Amino acid sequence: MAPPTTTTAPPAPIYFEDTRIAFEAKSDADLRRMYALFASMNSGGLVKTGSGLMQSALRWGLPGTKFLIKHSIFKQFCGGETVQECRPVIAELGRYGIGTILDYSVEGAGDDRSFDRTRDEILATIELAATTPHIPFSVFKVTGLLPTALLEKTQAGQPLSAAEEAAFERGRQRLDALCARAHQHGIRLFVDAEESWFQATIDELAETMMRRYNQEKAIVWNTYQLYRHDRLEALQAAHERAAAGSYHLGVKLVRGAYLEKEARVARERGLPNPINPTKQATDALYDESLRYCVQHVERVSLCAGTHNEASSLLLTELMREAGLAPGDERVWFAQLYGMSDNLSYNLAHAGYHTAKYVPYGPIEAVMPYLLRRANENTAIAGQSSREFLLIQRELRRRQGR
Repeated sequence: MAPPTTTTAPPAPIYFEDTRIAFEAKSDADLRRMYALFASMNSGGLVKTGSGLMQSALRWGLPGTKFLIKHSIFKQFCGGETVQECRPVIAELGRYGIGTILDYSVEGAGDDRSFDRTRDEILATIELAATTPHIPFSVFKVTGLLPTALLEKTQAGQPLSAAEEAAFERGRQRLDALCARAHQHGIRLFVDAEESWFQATIDELAETMMRRYNQEKAIVWNTYQLYRHDRLEALQAAHERAAAGSYHLGVKLVRGAYLEKEARVARERGLPNPINPTKQATDALYDESLRYCVQHVERVSLCAGTHNEASSLLLTELMREAGLAPGDERVWFAQLYGMSDNLSYNLAHAGYHTAKYVPYGPIEAVMPYLLRRANENTAIAGQSSREFLLIQRELRRRQGR
C-alpha cells in the first residue's frame, strides 16, 4: 500500500460564499436562466403542479414540450440524452477540476432485456471513464440489474423458486460483469443505496464484490443513507469485515433519497420507522460517519455526497487534522449537477477531489426521475432558496463590476 498523502503547508481556506468562483463557468445569460428556474422552484405548489403538467404534456406528445423541457429544467440538471451529448458537460466541468459521474437515470421495464440494456449502458460509461480523465466514477442501482421483488424476498428470508434463483443469478452475473470491468480499468464504481426493505441484500452483494475486487484499492463503493438511524453501525460492521478480510472498503455517504416513502411503507407494514426522528439527528449521524471514515482512512475510502455546507467544511477540517492533503485519492466530495456550485467549484479550486453526479438519458425517461426527486426529496426543495440567493448575489456582483 502507498503511504498516506500528507501536506506540510496548510490547504487553501474554503469560502463557500465566493460566488465569483462558484459561477465562473456561467455566462450572464446562464445565470439569468438559472435565476428564473430556481425562483419558480421556491414555490412548492408550483413544483408539484408543474411536475404533473410536464409529465402529462410529455405523455400526450404536445408540440414543443420536449424543446421547452430540454432547454430549461433538463439543461440545468442533466448532461444530455446520450453519453455523447454529455461530452461538453464533462469537458466544461473538467476545465475547473471537477469530475463527472455519469448517472444513467432510465428505469427499465424490470425484465431481462431491460436489465441487460442497463448493464451494457453502465459498461459503456466504464469504458468511457477508462479513456477520459474527468470521469472518476461510474454508478448504478442494483434494481437496474435484477428484479426488486427478488431482492426483497431474499432480505425477508423467503425461499426463491428455481426460476427466481436463476433470475437472481443472472442479476448477480450482471453485477459481477460491471465490477470486473471496473477493476480491469481501475475505475471506481458506486453501488447506489435504495429502500430499506431490500438494502441489506444490496449491501451483501456489494460486499461480495468488494472482497473480490478491492484487494489493492477501493474499486467497488457502497452507499450509506445516514437518515437511517442504523447506518453508522452498519458502516462500522462493514469496516470490521473488510479489515478481517484484508480488502478495502469504498464508502459513499449521503443523507438519503426516500424519506417520505420510507415513512409511508413503515406505517403501512406496521414496522418501526427506520428514519432518524429529526434532521438534526441525521446531520449529527452524518458528521460522525465522516469522522469514522477519516479515522480509518487506511482501509476506508470516502466520498461525501452532500449539499450540506457544514458537513463539507467539517470534512476539510478532518482531513487537515489527519494530515491528509486536499488531493488525497481516498477522499472525494460530490454534488448533483446543476446544484451547489458554490460547494463544487470552491472545493475544486482549493484542490479537493470533487465530482458532479450528471444524470443522462432520453427526456421522456429521465424527467419522471428528476421530477419525482423534486417532489419527494424535501432537501431539493429547500436547496432551491439557497441556490436562488447565491445566483442573485452573483448577478449583483457582476452588475457592480
